[in-house]
Amino acid sequence: MKDLRRAILATVLFAVLLGAGLLAWAALRGWPQDLPWTRLDLGQPIGLFTGRKLAGLTDDFAECRALLRSAGVRYTVLARVAGEDAQCGYADGVRLAPGGSRGIGFSPVNLGTSCPVAAALSLWEWEVVQPAARKHFGAAVTQIEHLGSYSCRRMYGRSAGDWSEHATADAIDVAGFRLADGTRISVLKDWGEGGEKAAFLREVRGGACRLFSTVLSPDYNAAHRDHLHLDEAERGEMGWRACR
Repeated sequence: MKDLRRAILATVLFAVLLGAGLLAWAALRGWPQDLPWTRLDLGQPIGLFTGRKLAGLTDDFAECRALLRSAGVRYTVLARVAGEDAQCGYADGVRLAPGGSRGIGFSPVNLGTSCPVAAALSLWEWEVVQPAARKHFGAAVTQIEHLGSYSCRRMYGRSAGDWSEHATADAIDVAGFRLADGTRISVLKDWGEGGEKAAFLREVRGGACRLFSTVLSPDYNAAHRDHLHLDEAERGEMGWRACR
């Protein structure tokens, strides 16, 4: 028993020292996004707690709007939607203005999402998508092609089971990208083809995992063969995150 207690104590002490070391490291390098108690800043690079802070905006629409404004993101607030089912609808919807996220557009146009998803999409573009496009193609992404956000339905369209994050506009399905030179990158056509397009898609999928609560790709199952599912499910401070 004494050996067991010593082992437990050593493990706890190690965890405390590791946590203290990480916090000191984050503070010294001046990256508030690496600290759990600091305010989210969409103008800062992605940090250790950026994803959790984005998901936490589900409970604070006013703060989410303020963060978008301070980052220079142009948007309009959407009217509250009450779904045909009590589990559906949203009261924190926004629509990014054309070019409102530093020049990028969405196809189809007039995409409306929850505010946390819009904030995560903006950071994803600035910190992940555009750098990856320049790296792999030497060109900027001008358009993100999507399959929609809000849809009052359960997961996979089933008649029973858990409700989809789409039911509250807390998700978006990204189908592809278009570059300034006209090049199109399609999740359906290019994910499994190898080359720069496939490498780009995997890089933006990996970067999305640092910002969204759930990221599902063609690697997950056949239902996602033609899109990347990105959502901001709010699962609490220690909630699990999925990246597949």
